[in-house]
Amino acid sequence: MSQGKQPEPEIVLRLRGISKSFGDLVANDDIGLELRRGEVVALLGENGAGKTTLMNIIFGHYTADDGVVEAFGHALLPGAPSAAIAAGIGMVHQHFTLAENLSVLDNVTVGTEPIWRPWQSRAAARRRFVDLSGRLELAVKPDALVGELSVGEQQRVEILKALYRDAQVLILDEPTAVLTPQESESLFTTLRRLTESGLSAIFISHKMDEVLAVSDRVVVLRDGKVVGTRDTAATDRGELAELMVGRPFSEPAREPREPGKPIFEMRDVSVQDSRGRELLRDVDLDIRHGEIVGIAGVSGNGQGVLAGVLAGTCLISKGTVLFEGQSLSVQTPRDMVRLGVARIPEDRLEEGVVGDMEIWENVILERYEEEAFSRYGVLKRTAALEQAREIISDFDVRCPSSRTRVRLLSGGNIQKLILGRVFSLNPSLILANQPTRGLDIGAVAYVQERLLAARREGAGILLISEDLDELLALSDRIAVIYRGRLSPLMRREDVTARSLGLMMAGEESSEPAHAA
Repeated sequence: MSQGKQPEPEIVLRLRGISKSFGDLVANDDIGLELRRGEVVALLGENGAGKTTLMNIIFGHYTADDGVVEAFGHALLPGAPSAAIAAGIGMVHQHFTLAENLSVLDNVTVGTEPIWRPWQSRAAARRRFVDLSGRLELAVKPDALVGELSVGEQQRVEILKALYRDAQVLILDEPTAVLTPQESESLFTTLRRLTESGLSAIFISHKMDEVLAVSDRVVVLRDGKVVGTRDTAATDRGELAELMVGRPFSEPAREPREPGKPIFEMRDVSVQDSRGRELLRDVDLDIRHGEIVGIAGVSGNGQGVLAGVLAGTCLISKGTVLFEGQSLSVQTPRDMVRLGVARIPEDRLEEGVVGDMEIWENVILERYEEEAFSRYGVLKRTAALEQAREIISDFDVRCPSSRTRVRLLSGGNIQKLILGRVFSLNPSLILANQPTRGLDIGAVAYVQERLLAARREGAGILLISEDLDELLALSDRIAVIYRGRLSPLMRREDVTARSLGLMMAGEESSEPAHAA
């Protein structure tokens, strides 16, 4: 007797006709989606495609204008995160929602016990947390203050916080953005083990290889609509990229070239904080004209301080900094800009722009003293507005006008604006610190192509990125930073993602690598 077809797994989450507008902007347009028990569905889409809005509707942060969210066959109360949590939905946000002045254990357990109970079952909570983190291989010390953790450790706390609440549906928004390849693989192994036991997950990532590795199905959004759903086993990078951007797509590629003379050098450089702790220790680094030097490392190991030395925002306590062979006794941000250094900062909102200022004002933030934009201390507004219009056109910054306040732009368009400002300086040296973090594949390709174009034109580039695929695709030489120490620079051809990942975790790679 032949065996009948196995029944489909239970639908644990169903979205019917979800629509949401913000004024004239339609963020979600009649979206339908189903998630089954034990399934991982990846959500792909360009910045502004509606992914985050949709996830916030599921979790109750937003209320849909139309449509229904059902969990385990029951409609969720709109706009109520507590209802989503009670239904077994957990969300790990891309931007952390942790209290930095509290311990890990306090962050994980807050809100899990009745407020009228006169005592807290702390010992039991600790045992449960230690058991959970051990089983999932997400080690974090329960008594550590969150504010003293690295970004990668804080990400683990976010995941543990959701699973501690017995989440059966997990929404993961860019969960590997700050993890090493080994940590990412460990997370994927954990996710597979959890889905085998019945957990379901929605996985949002701009890393196509991760989506293909971890998901069962892929749902693609464009302009607020679902434009395609594919079984992961039956699709590939090319098809998914084309669905996302709506046109044929190719990723930029680095071409071999001979670099020029050193433009920027650090010799035996150390940096200390106000308490005398070494943040950088005995760093040697050189960047040559026409090359990209990549810096790999888990967030919090000194990348920001290294970037600060190049930008002039961090003073060195020991060593020598040279620009075009000349020693710099003191380097300030103004000095570095005048020397031809331009920067793409790690935090585009906090360091890259002033959100309440208009686009044209942000365009000349680092150039307002130039004769082209001021005379006798009076701004030449017409010239500044024209410069802003050129950047908007050349870099495809999507906005109503150059008088738009920057805080109203999407993350991708803010990054394009910063790029336009950087390249309008005709820089000889570019600091690119996490230049594509959180961007979709189309915006990533755009940023990368601009960096490669600057390389072709002879600029030196320091690329700091936690995305090893990006480093391996763009860099001519790569070094790894770990606890303030920088490894010798290695030729791109002599390293792999695995060897870099081991060095990022403080381990020696067994693969040969040659200093360059």
